[in-house]
This record gives sequence, structure tokens and C-alpha cells, in this order.
Amino acid sequence: MTKSDSTLSSIRFRLKSSQEYRQAGFAWIATVLLTLLLLLNSYDWSLGEMKPFVLTAALVYLFFVLVQTLLTLKLRGDLLQHGQVGTLVRGLAWVQLLAALSGNIFIAASAFHLIRKQKSIEYTFAVYMLLTQLFVIGVSALNVFKPYVSDTFLPSMGALLGLLAAELGVLICISRYPVQRHLPRWMTWLGILLILITVTGNLFALLLGISIISRIRRQGKQKSNFWNDLWTRLASNITAMSGLFFIVFLFAMSICSLYTFDYGMAVENDYSALLQPPSLAYPLGTDDFGRDLFSRIVFGARISLIVGCLSTLIPVVIGGVLGAVSGFYGRHTDNIIMRLLDILYAIPGILLAIAIIAAFGANTVNLILALSLGAIPTYARTMRASVLYVSTFEFVEAARALGYNNRTLIFKHIIPNSLAPMIVKSTLTIGGAVIATSSLSYLGLGVEPHIPEWGNILKLGSTYLETHSYLAIYPGLAIILLVLSFNFLGDGLRDALDPKLEKA
Repeated sequence: MTKSDSTLSSIRFRLKSSQEYRQAGFAWIATVLLTLLLLLNSYDWSLGEMKPFVLTAALVYLFFVLVQTLLTLKLRGDLLQHGQVGTLVRGLAWVQLLAALSGNIFIAASAFHLIRKQKSIEYTFAVYMLLTQLFVIGVSALNVFKPYVSDTFLPSMGALLGLLAAELGVLICISRYPVQRHLPRWMTWLGILLILITVTGNLFALLLGISIISRIRRQGKQKSNFWNDLWTRLASNITAMSGLFFIVFLFAMSICSLYTFDYGMAVENDYSALLQPPSLAYPLGTDDFGRDLFSRIVFGARISLIVGCLSTLIPVVIGGVLGAVSGFYGRHTDNIIMRLLDILYAIPGILLAIAIIAAFGANTVNLILALSLGAIPTYARTMRASVLYVSTFEFVEAARALGYNNRTLIFKHIIPNSLAPMIVKSTLTIGGAVIATSSLSYLGLGVEPHIPEWGNILKLGSTYLETHSYLAIYPGLAIILLVLSFNFLGDGLRDALDPKLEKA
């Protein structure tokens, strides 16, 4: 290899190994695409006039594109010349923090990571916790422009703002303790408090609380921590963290919307507001019954998450147990269990779901059971393969030699070490469950028609594709984004749990 090739390889490695540079580049690309999308939608081609609100948003995003371009180029130059991020770049990151107010999660997350030179996994959790809370408040605040709001809107918004201030204080406190410094013991109570405030749906608070308690317990010990290693790898995967953010945001929004949104806007007919175009009062417009599409999509997220997660959790538990028993005992037990599951596996999952719903009726519970039943064989096969592999390890033989019974061997030693493939598979297949839910609802075989579910919303909007296309575009985008988020998270977990990446 020539000297020039060696230098080029060194430059590429230096840029590729920099998490700040990769995140800044990803934020720039995402922001450029969003800016172009806003610019294209800032002009109403049917009426031949500009949309002032959309144009203003496009100009704001364009400003952050210019600043992000300067920041990325300067960051690249610093890495190539000095091998580290310069002071000017970290100063520009403070300007980029304002992008959070415009709803640009990509630039905001990149800015938070640029500000701090030494970042712990607790700092990353605190950043995403704060951004999630900020986005929930921003989306909920749009209800101010509606004709009426929920009775609990004002006290709920006050509580959310109070939590935002507290989470900002937690972020500032955590930023003072990089990885090298020990956390004080009193922060154990802070971790417990963060776990308790997870009732708002902000799962990043739960992750932060667990991480703080785990870090305090292992201080002074040289033993490697699986939790910290896993999340450190996952945090370096930008697309995986973006997917996790969107999932957590939807989950938090689903819980907070119980108090900040009026359910009547989503289900009650308003014949004075039929087919209204997007506006401040109706951010995504109204349908042919005058119902607010924005509220319907927000409430529909709850159904999609519940059905998607439960229809994955049930087969994970049942299939996992069956697969573990089959793989551990083998022989006749294995043949009986797997041959019965092969019969179930021979029936296409979507046809089985349609048959169950047609026989017992279309409702949410039957939909969950129908989707769960068809997925059991795949999870059983995955767990069986993992158990057969783990059973050959020396620690299993040692436990058997010490006289542990079969139940202890299965549930204490084998299954915990076989969960990694199941976790990855479940995150990758939740997206498929969301699509199946929406597809069956679109066909009238899923969630009840009167419930605002994304498939039901898409079905109604599809009849107005030529005149009011937004009625189908917005719920379709919501389904796409949620499925992509689960797929990105699944890919990131697969890379983070790859045994080849484990430290020796």
C-alpha cells in the first residue's frame, strides 16, 4: 500500500471513528431533507398562493441547515488537523440547541453531544429524556388554538413544564459527573425518583434512573457491566437512537394525551368543520365528519403501540417457554412440541388472524390474540436454537454437576443467556405487528370502526385521495415512521448484542 493510500485510510478512519462527526453529518442530511419537504409544501399549487406558516418554518430550518453546514465543515477540519473537536465548534453547538424549539430532534441531539467533550451514558439518557419532554409539551401546546380544550389541560401543562425544569436540572447535574468521576450516594434517591416519574411515559427517565443506580452500585469495582456496554454501543448508533426516541415520544404522548387532549375532538362529529384544510386550530385538518385528524392520530398511536407490543409480548413468552423446554429436554418432548408448532406454522399468519376475527368478531382483544397465535412458532424456533447452543457451554455443565434441578437450569442459567436473539427479533417484528394491525383495520377486520386507529383513519382518508389527500397521507406517514423506528432499533440492538463486539 502506498503512502497516499495509507494517509487516505487514516483520514477515513479518523472521521468514521468520531461519533460527533457522524452524528453531525446525519443531522445535516436529515435537516436538508426536512427543509426541502417544507419548501415544497409552502406553496399551495391549487390556489396559487404561499402558506405563510409553512414558509416561515422552512426558512427557520434553512437557517439551521446553514449553521449545521458550517459546523460540520469546521468539525471535519478540526478532526483532520488536530484529531479533536475545537472550541469554536462546541460554541456553535449552543446555537444549534435552539433547533429543539423548531422540532428538529436531529440537530438538537447532535448539539447536546457536541457541547460535552466527555459524555457518559447517563448524560445521553438525560439529553433524550429532556428532548422527549420538550416535544411532548410542544405537541400538546398546539391544543391552545383549538375551539376548546380538555378540562385538565392547564394543570397538566403546568405539571409537564415543572417536570421539564426538573429534568433540565438533572441534565446539568449529570453533566458534572463524567465517566471518570464517581457519583455521590445521594443520587441513588435521584435514580429512584426518575423511575417513579416514568408514569408520564418518558421511558428515558426509567433508563436514566436504572443507569444511575447501577453505576453507583458498581463504583470501585473493575468488573465490566453488561448494561453500560450495551447502551454505550447502542448510543453510538444514530439511527437506532432516533428510532428509540420516536417510539418513546409516541409512548409518552399516548399517556399525556389522556390529560392534555380532548377525546371528543377525535370521535365526536362537528358538521361546522367538515374537511377543513390544515391550520393552527386543526394542524392536520379535519375529516368528512369534522373530527380533528391531529387528535385522532395522537389517540391512534396508543392503539397501535398497545396492539403491536402485546401481540409481540404474548408469543415471546409462550413461544420462549415452549422453545426452551423443547431445546433443553430434546428427544420425544422436542418432537411433540415442534411438530405441533409446525402444524400452526403451516398456516399463513394473516389468514389465521382473519379466520379468528371472522369467527369471534372484530375487536381489539381478538385482534391481539389473532396476531399473537400465528407468531408463536417463530419465537419457539428462535428460543430452541438459542437453548441448544447455550446448553453446550461449560457453566451449564458446571451447574448440572453441582446438582441444580432442571427448572433452575432452564430459568436461571439457560434462558437468561438465550434472550438476546429474542429481544432483537421482537423489536424487528413489532413493526410487522403494527402493519398487520393497520391492514386488518383497513379491511374492517381489526379494531372497531368507531375507535381512532391508524388503519381506520387511513381507510376513511383513502376515499378522499384526489380532493383531500392529507387525510390519507398523515396516517400513512405515522405508520411508516413507527415501523421504521422499530426496525432501526432492532438493527441497532442486533449490532450491540453481537457477540463479536464483546470485549474479551
